[in-house]
This record gives sequence, C-alpha cells and structure tokens, in this order.
Amino acid sequence: MSNAVVSAFKNKQLRKKLLFTTLILIVVRFGSQLPIPEIDSAQISAYLKSTLGDSFSLLNSFTGGSFMQMSVFALSVTPYITSSIIMQLLTIAIPKLEEMQKDGEDGRKKIAEYTRYLTVGLALFESCAMAVGLGGKGLLLEDHRNIWGYLTVVAAMTAGSALLMWIGERITDNGVGNGISIVLLINIVSGTPQDMMTLYERFMAGRSGAGATVSGIIVLAIIVAIVVFVLVLNDAERRIPVQYSKKMQGRRMIGGQSTYIPLKVNTANVIPVIFASSLMSFPGIILALLGKSAGTGIGGKIITGLSSSSWCNPQQPVYSLGLLLYIVLVVFFAYFYTSISFNPLEIANNMKKQGGFIPGIRPGKPTSDYLNKILNYIVFIGAVGLTIVAIVPLLASGLLDVSRISFSGTSLIIIVGVVLETIKAVESQMLVRYYKGFLND
Repeated sequence: MSNAVVSAFKNKQLRKKLLFTTLILIVVRFGSQLPIPEIDSAQISAYLKSTLGDSFSLLNSFTGGSFMQMSVFALSVTPYITSSIIMQLLTIAIPKLEEMQKDGEDGRKKIAEYTRYLTVGLALFESCAMAVGLGGKGLLLEDHRNIWGYLTVVAAMTAGSALLMWIGERITDNGVGNGISIVLLINIVSGTPQDMMTLYERFMAGRSGAGATVSGIIVLAIIVAIVVFVLVLNDAERRIPVQYSKKMQGRRMIGGQSTYIPLKVNTANVIPVIFASSLMSFPGIILALLGKSAGTGIGGKIITGLSSSSWCNPQQPVYSLGLLLYIVLVVFFAYFYTSISFNPLEIANNMKKQGGFIPGIRPGKPTSDYLNKILNYIVFIGAVGLTIVAIVPLLASGLLDVSRISFSGTSLIIIVGVVLETIKAVESQMLVRYYKGFLND
C-alpha cells in the first residue's frame, strides 16, 4: 500500500489528481464548520443534543458533525444516497428505466441526471422539514424569525447538499476513487479523534498504569481484529473455472485456454450498510422534526429503537428490535445490489457465444442456474460477515455502556472499504499510465 502511494506521487498526473482530491476534501471540512446565516447554531445544537441524545450518532458521523452544528453541509450526502436507493428500486419497477440502464454509457448518464434532480428535490424537502420543525425551537435568531429567515435556511441547506453532490462527482471525474464515498469517508474519519478520546475516558482514565495499559490493549485488539476481518471479507472471492474450446481460424487452432470468473464474497462492498443506515435514520429525522423526542411517546420510542446507540442494551432489550430490522436491511441490500450489478444469464450467454463452459456444467441456462446458486450462497456469507462486523461493536457498546461514540462497525466497514477501493483505483490508473507509456515507446 505504501509503495503504491509513493509511486502515485512520483507520477505527475496522479499527483495532480491526489492533490486535487485533498484540496476538495479541505473545502468539505471547511463547509462542515460553516454556520448557516441567521441561525443560532449554539442554541439549536444544545436542543438537538438534549432532545435526541445519542440517537443520531451514526447520522452525525456521516455528516462529519455538521448535523448537530447545523452547518451549511448539515444534510451532507444523505439526500444523494437516498435518491440513489430510490432510483435503483425504480429501475426494477419501471421497464423504461431498466432498458435505460442496459443502454450503455448514455443510459447510465441519463439515470445519473435523474438521480441529481431527485437529490435536489429530497434536499429541498428535508431542509424545509427541518426549518419548519426546528423553527420554533430556536433555529433562527430572534430578529430573523420571518419568511426570509426560513428561506435562507432552506436555500443554504439545499445548496450545501447539491454542492457536496457536485464535489463528489468532480472527485470521481478529476480526482481518485468514488467521490461520494470519499466525502463520506472524510466525514467519518473527522470524528475519530473524539471517539478515541471517549474510549480513553471510559476505559483508561483514572486507572492504574497496568490497568489502563491492559484496557487500551484490549480495545485496540478489538478494533484491529475487526479491521482485519473486514479486509479478509473484502478480498475473499470464489473462483469459478472456465474452459474455452479450441476452434480453427484460418490455418491456426485458437482457444483452449483456461480462466476463471471471480465472484467476490462481499459483492456489494459498503453499499448495503450505507443504504441500511440511511433508511434507518430517515424515519427518525422526520419524527424528530415533528417534535417527537427520543424515548417519549410512540414516536420517541421509534426514534430510540432506530438508533444504533440503543441496541444491545440489557436494561432495555426491546429497543434491540431495531437491530433485527437493520440486519434484515443489510441482507436485503446485499442481494439487491448484487442482482442489479451481476447478471448470471448474461454471463452464461456471453460464455456460450465465445465457446466457453464451466467444467461439468452444460452451457446456457444450466450455467446461469449454477452461477445463480453459487452467487446466492456467497452473497449470504458476505451479508453475514457485514452483519457480524456491524454487531460486534454494538454489543461492546451496549454491554459496556459506551453510547457516545460514533465510530461503529458500520463506520469501520465504510472506512476500510472506501480506502481499499481508492487504493485499487490509484493502482489501476498507474497501470494504465504504464501501458500507455510502454505503447508510446
């Protein structure tokens, strides 16, 4: 990994892309601290903390602390993630969108355009809901509690979300890696120092030297073990052997080579946990903006039950039902995303046209059925692995009463997944540059 980074900085074009990405991320962090005009950020932050408590720790982590501070980037990339979920669901439900998705690059560009429009619409809806819901709670300064003050808040939040979407696309086009994922990564990592301080205060502060050392080693070992498990999960794959028949072309016999189809165990990467977390947080936001406080009334109990900080608590086991819903969503999105990104029937037909076959399996539909069977099996293993990574920190947090940290298993999955994805993107661009240079020579 270190060699790849060093080699990347030696390459002039890649160095520019890395510097561009770094500068853009600095702008993201600056915007996360930039308050909305005419807003009483201190009062609204105190209200959110007192009303919601730890219910939105993961959401606040995804926004890099912007949500609790009500900054310009308070909505972060969550509207874009939600709109992506909706568009992918509509792709299955609406045949025209399904045809558009299969229509190559032009179709994907059109779907991406629709996703942008939907993102702005969702950002506008969420910002209006937040302005109205928090308007009577001290959101605005007293002198600006009028229609223009509310419009300023709505415009700032909507523009901030749209700007982050644009920044993510610019990173994808001109930088390194997937821009939206990298923005999400930098937001999560920004809260890591505070999380480490919380762990220190909970397990090490006030203890003797030996006790503090043992506690620190145990916490570090758990984090390292989860990271290693995520690395193994991301790299694990099932290789399906493929044999190509020999055939005559002119006077030469060609073909006959052996290869394989790599089926990754974690096919969907970090997508299931991001989608599941976003959907789990959305109802809570709506209920909170309607004045439902965490833990009070039916709406408040729903907010608490959907919060990961309330799960695995022995004193209130009923709230762990939210964890069951989270597990179901992770498994569902693992299968769903795999189904739209990998088509066994198309793979089988392409293999048949090229004279390829899986040893012991007939070409055509039998091959498709075999691939589908194997895929369902390994996707389930990948979903279970993602669930384990998400649950272990939650169990530790609930049993050991560490509810103030946002650095969860979900955050680790996202961090490791995005870092690996970015490193592979750097290596692939270096490989392309190498081959271009070789061919030019």
